[in-house]
Amino acid sequence: MSTAAFAQKIQIGVKGGATMNKLTAQTFKESFSFGYHLGAFASLGLGKKFAIQPEVLFNQVNVDTSSSFSSIYKFNKLNNVQLKYLTIPVLLNINASKALTLQVGPQFGILINKSNTFVQNGQNAFKSGDLAMLGGVQLNLGSFKVYGRYAVGLNNINDIDNKDKWKSQSIQLGIGLKL
Repeated sequence: MSTAAFAQKIQIGVKGGATMNKLTAQTFKESFSFGYHLGAFASLGLGKKFAIQPEVLFNQVNVDTSSSFSSIYKFNKLNNVQLKYLTIPVLLNINASKALTLQVGPQFGILINKSNTFVQNGQNAFKSGDLAMLGGVQLNLGSFKVYGRYAVGLNNINDIDNKDKWKSQSIQLGIGLKL
């Protein structure tokens, strides 16, 4: 019985780091822009090799428009866009070793704030939700965790029209602290 209780160990912690974002579309630049993320995680052990790790993260997403944005959407001098998301990844942790964890799973993002530029132009440009898939690795160094992830958006977040499909991509690099 004590072995079963140990195998389902629950850990909680905090994390944060840098996020590099871009939207794949002809109206946005093909380069990544920097933002950040902060939040908390819980990990529920499912034996020695697996765990489920839900997280709640605040993400600041910065993306730059391309020169074709204004000609397609008739916005004046709109160069960069800042979005703020509450993201909820639910990851499957696969413990390759004591120090290395592979992570994979879905992430749902809820848009909580967008650039005032779009509001000023009277448009609701971005959909309120973004579904993505994550994959990455995490190094476990005692109570500290160092991680890198790649997320690719699965749905079109363009809420203006279907002229251009906007899909998110991001790379997260960060550290976590198990409490």
